[in-house]
Amino acid sequence: MGEIGRTTEPAKRTVRREFLAARNRLTADEVRQAASALARRALELPELARARTVAAYVSVGTEPGTLALLDALSARGVSVLLPALLPDNDLDWGAYAGEGSLARVRHGGKMALLEPAGQRLGPDAVTAADVVLLPGLAVDGRGMRLGRGGGSYDRVLARLERADAHPALVVLLYDFEVVERVPEEPHDRPVQAVVTPSAVRRFT
Repeated sequence: MGEIGRTTEPAKRTVRREFLAARNRLTADEVRQAASALARRALELPELARARTVAAYVSVGTEPGTLALLDALSARGVSVLLPALLPDNDLDWGAYAGEGSLARVRHGGKMALLEPAGQRLGPDAVTAADVVLLPGLAVDGRGMRLGRGGGSYDRVLARLERADAHPALVVLLYDFEVVERVPEEPHDRPVQAVVTPSAVRRFT
């Protein structure tokens, strides 16, 4: 999508709409095949091979699929934490124990999310993660991530910073969502790597 030099929220909203439209053009087969390839690529990451605790999320709709990856991590004995959206858009966390441990939750008029149905561990549980897998809509050559705009993961990243926690930050995307530049704001933080169905790219 070329270079986008503006850093305003309206610019971000415009770019988000473009990326969401591109995702919505994917077929169910394309989404399913991409999810399998994404899991294979992600499991090659040394950071995930070493991790004891991984904070992740459950994909919805045409997001790059994560369930195969969550199951593979659990099978390795990794403790997988999943988010539960709070009324103020912050995130609580719960443990993943297979697809049967998820509940579909609708938050107001927003898309229904799959969240952990068990005990809540508190917003600070994420600070124990060795790796945080982040959702997003795009990432650029500097590692700057374009999120959906709800601010939930901005809060997570700020919480990690306050706790002096330094997990590996990895965003999961489709190949076409790695671009030259995305709009950014002063509070945005870069990720260390992006995993797509065809590649892992690291940022310095």
